[in-house]
Amino acid sequence: MAADQHPDVVISSGIEMPIPSDGELWAVGAVILDQQGRAFAQKRSPDRRLFPDCWDIVGGHVESGETLLDTLVREVREETGWRLRRVRRLLSVTTWTGDDGDGLRHEADYLVEVDGDLGHPALEWSKHTAYDWFGPEDLHRLKENRAPGEFLIHDLVAAALQDRPPGCP
Repeated sequence: MAADQHPDVVISSGIEMPIPSDGELWAVGAVILDQQGRAFAQKRSPDRRLFPDCWDIVGGHVESGETLLDTLVREVREETGWRLRRVRRLLSVTTWTGDDGDGLRHEADYLVEVDGDLGHPALEWSKHTAYDWFGPEDLHRLKENRAPGEFLIHDLVAAALQDRPPGCP
């Protein structure tokens, strides 16, 4: 799908959506905040090859023929049942190598807004064992089962929480 096939998704001005080059492996992530300014995360099941039993944001690998926006739309729908409404901010573009033998990955992570029942996500229970909403006081939990220096999810959520609505505790 081309990016113009998502006319119902607003992309805030100045948001970069990199275009993967041939042979590059890309992933995207979406930090979703609720009305109280807390960030959504889900716990990966212990049998996952990459990052087992770790907290993660919504996201996944860009498939052949997809744009980063296509992948954001698809992953939000598949992992939560919600609908991507707006891409508010690019949080980071990073590169990393997993322990699964697939080599170097590029990852673009975004702060997004969604439509749907935020109290009842439709998780992929075969891939995730739990979900929760994280405020500033909960950030330490995002480091569970991660080694020092492997705090990408923690750091992304901390950056996104800077955009909390006024008046949030």
